Amino acid sequence: MSDKEKFEGFKKELLANNETQYGSEIREKHGSETIEKANQKFAGLSPEDYTNMQDLSAKIIKGLKLAMQTEDSTSKEAIQLAQLHKEWLMFTWPSYSKEAHQGLAQMYVDDTRFTRFYDESAGTGAAKFLRDAIFNFLN
Repeated sequence: MSDKEKFEGFKKELLANNETQYGSEIREKHGSETIEKANQKFAGLSPEDYTNMQDLSAKIIKGLKLAMQTEDSTSKEAIQLAQLHKEWLMFTWPSYSKEAHQGLAQMYVDDTRFTRFYDESAGTGAAKFLRDAIFNFLN
């Protein structure tokens, strides 16, 4: 099996796992058409794009830790963090809107799964700080 075939299989496995875990929930919230477009965009990622997406994800966590030290979700660091978050979304989102970005940011606080992920990755209050930084970035 070639590296390309392995990578394609890897992406299919990630998509299948996501569908099994969250498919019904995300389709109910965002509609099947949106989810299919996002899945197609993810499936079309090159190995380089995937690596860049993963690197950006790590930069977001690192940037979140740094920005939280300012204790100011309007700081330069916080706004740069929110910009990185937008860039990260564009790897899989079929289109971008401020409203959808705000909705996702709010979900980071409202959904304990997201809150736990960010708070465990960057520190207590990280999900709320990221939400506030995104809101400030968008306004």
